[in-house]
Amino acid sequence: MPLPINISDLLHGHAVEWERLEFKAGWNPQVVLHAICAFANDFHNLGGGYIVIGVAEAGGLPVLPPVGLAPATLDVIQKELLHLGHNCLQPAYHPVSAPYVIDGRTILVIWAPGGETRPYKARASLSADKSDWAYFIRKGSSTVRARGTDERELISLAATVPFDDRVNQLARVEDLSRDLIRDFLVEVGSDLAAQADSLPLPDLARQLQVARGVPEALFPLNVGLLFFHPAPHRFFPATQIDVVWFPDGPGGDQFTEKTFQGPLHHQLRDALAYIERNFITEIVIKHPDRAEATRVNNYPLAAIEEALANAVYHRSYEEREPIEVRITREELVIVSYPGPDRSLRLADLQAGRAVSRRYRNRRIGEFLKELDLTEGRSTGIPKMLRVLRENGSPAPVFETDDDRAALVLRIPIHTEALALTIPAPGALNSSLPVTGALGVAPVTAPVTAPVAASSDKQALVGTKSGLSQDQVAILSQCLLAKSLMELLVFVGRTNRTKFRDQVVAPLIQDGLIELTIPDKPTSRLQKYRLTAKGRTLVSE
Repeated sequence: MPLPINISDLLHGHAVEWERLEFKAGWNPQVVLHAICAFANDFHNLGGGYIVIGVAEAGGLPVLPPVGLAPATLDVIQKELLHLGHNCLQPAYHPVSAPYVIDGRTILVIWAPGGETRPYKARASLSADKSDWAYFIRKGSSTVRARGTDERELISLAATVPFDDRVNQLARVEDLSRDLIRDFLVEVGSDLAAQADSLPLPDLARQLQVARGVPEALFPLNVGLLFFHPAPHRFFPATQIDVVWFPDGPGGDQFTEKTFQGPLHHQLRDALAYIERNFITEIVIKHPDRAEATRVNNYPLAAIEEALANAVYHRSYEEREPIEVRITREELVIVSYPGPDRSLRLADLQAGRAVSRRYRNRRIGEFLKELDLTEGRSTGIPKMLRVLRENGSPAPVFETDDDRAALVLRIPIHTEALALTIPAPGALNSSLPVTGALGVAPVTAPVTAPVAASSDKQALVGTKSGLSQDQVAILSQCLLAKSLMELLVFVGRTNRTKFRDQVVAPLIQDGLIELTIPDKPTSRLQKYRLTAKGRTLVSE
């Protein structure tokens, strides 16, 4: 990893030792360990610092040409640095090191940014017969042991930073997508949206508070990568939602799995859209003693939205485990890792009375709430329970273990839907009229009442309209204006050009949808909405 400063300019520019810079003529592991610990503690929040090994100093100024290090010792020193980070610092901490050739001499530069899990302690001595540990901080150009009020202040100001609010030193600000940031700002109605294209990306990221650090070492925060990088799983493996359908139950030989990745809000919406299309149906129950029928859902979508958004909000992005949605003929199960905070009791969760005092991902919660994807303020679970009650569904069941390793939420299917015969997702095609069965095929086993189509888009398939399945899906989405990318993601396409030319353009030509900015067809703010003709077709 390249260091964020120019070392040659630094040395030849008469740099002076201070709180962020220290020169060492040779390799002394104990002295370097204490300096690394001090920079990691970043007592004055300056962003850590640099240790230049192989350069002597006189009166705080570097002495040039450098003393230098034997090239053969560089590998040994860097291996010892790795050992020190693992075994001589608590918690473990690893600086970045890089060799340079200055004035014909080899030196080693160690970059120790402020740590995200401070305060750090280091072994006070590397002697085999001593094992005491101490906090170290920078005072001016010196590394000193923190004592008394300094130690108390270090501990108080260095409370553990939540994972989503930590800087990610393995990424760059340039990894953030300006397009994703702009789309977010436009969607939430931020005043910053007007400057999204003109501000330099580092300034934009700072204003949105998804990047932090000194100018030469500005890093994105984890929350920024989770929302504004097109593939967060590159930085946080298993950041995804897996939806698995077990037609014969979890013990059966067959299952269908669909994985959703991408920015958190995109994968959440895409997973919900997939579940809605394939697993949600409305059941119409007719009563002999009155004309009005009762309409219920096998699973109320609003309850699933709250449950899945809650899982995205509260899961750990340090654990390499995806969120799983497991669907059988009897229930829909959501599994997330780890389980609820120990301050919450399962009985309170079950009753909808749980109020968390410690939030695992505050920034993620803020963004999801801005996007109206979660309720926030511990109101999501009460809303889910209310929606299930109003639908006449059985109460959900919360499960975890003594170690709170995972949270399992079981949502039983509505009792009136137990008789449905459910083919595998994907069985729907344009020649099959849909009359129910979770949106994927006709009902083959009757229930106590006729089962209605789950949405207008399904009822249109196979009619005289001659529309493809994707076009029918698009019409259902364009009741509210949607961008091309939103429609592309909704139907699961990947080729933007073919999708626009073969699916969207014919709908425009037939007068079923229209551009929201017709005089600027290529505008980045362009969206598509139903025309009067399109609304008539959808309502038929």
